[in-house]
Amino acid sequence: MEQDKRYSQMTSHELHQEIAALKEKARKAEQLGIVNEFAVLERKITMAKAYMLNPEDYKPGEVYEIEGDPGVHFKITYMNGVFAWGHRINGEMVNKEEEGLPISMLMK
Repeated sequence: MEQDKRYSQMTSHELHQEIAALKEKARKAEQLGIVNEFAVLERKITMAKAYMLNPEDYKPGEVYEIEGDPGVHFKITYMNGVFAWGHRINGEMVNKEEEGLPISMLMK
């Protein structure tokens, strides 16, 4: 499905279709060794998945593991749509920089 709607305007079914199409494009890009395109498509998949989740399930003060970053956790300061804003925690080290992550990257 060619993206003519924002993810926030898509139904769950449309999001599933979009993710399937993006995964196929990403697979082809990976096979062809087009690293940049693969990375962009992976980020689009992450964003589309975020819109399939309920932001109310993610609470400020809670700590989550970050998908694809083993051993690194994320403590939510506040929520803004499908983005959790807060700080990465690596062992005892808390990253001073605040950042926003799509909720699809956070694992309980």
